[in-house]
This record gives sequence, C-alpha cells and structure tokens, in this order.
Amino acid sequence: MLNNTQAPSIDLLVARSLEASLTVRDLSTSVEWYRGVLGFTVAREYRREERLVAVALESGGVELLLVQDDGAKGSDRAKGEGFSLQITTVQDIDELAARIKARGGVLETEPITMAGKRGFRTRDPDGFRFAISSPRAA
Repeated sequence: MLNNTQAPSIDLLVARSLEASLTVRDLSTSVEWYRGVLGFTVAREYRREERLVAVALESGGVELLLVQDDGAKGSDRAKGEGFSLQITTVQDIDELAARIKARGGVLETEPITMAGKRGFRTRDPDGFRFAISSPRAA
C-alpha cells in the first residue's frame, strides 16, 4: 500500500485534480442553483448551433461541467444516484450551511463534526449529492 511519504511508482496514476461532468435535466435551473445557492461562477458556455448545451462552472480550484440531457437515454432516468462529490473548503462550515439555506438550498444533514472535520451534505436539483467539509472542526 502506498502511503503519503512514499514516492509513487512509475506505473501508478499520479493525479493532480479531478473535475466532474454532470448531466442535468434543465441546464438553466441547474446553473442558477450552483450560482445562486452554492456560489459557483460561470467560466464558459458551450453552444451547438446557437443552442446552449453545457456550462462550465468554477469555485476556487473546483470545476464542474453541467451538460443538458438530450433525452437519448430517457428523459426521466435517475441522475446523481450511487455517489457523492466531496468539496473541501477552509470556510466556516456553519456559516456556509446557513448561507446555503438562506439562498433556498436544502441540507441533507446539518453540520456535524466527524473524524476531525466539520461538514454537511446537500443535493442539487437533479439529486447529485455534495459533502462539503472543512478540516477545521468547530
């Protein structure tokens, strides 16, 4: 097993970042949620034949690509099931959770301290789960 003090083997992945691409039911609703509730900013818009098909969002070092579902796999298919995305911040978790709720966001869990971190969970309009935590336990 590789620990943090060992140099990675040449045949192992040496990742520097991870970005996520999420397929959403309604692109404009999702963009507004990420901007208005979580506080992401729009980095780029992608159009195909003048039609908006995707929006890249950013917050600090985190990038998300929201892609309009084209319905090819069924418009009512489940999204966001089976995994969650972790966002780490140095912000005060209780203040951040309060701001998200004040902006209309719903928390799946209120802020708690566990394993030396303080965090909470929320979901976007399509059910994608986000665990947001800070290494600074309150």
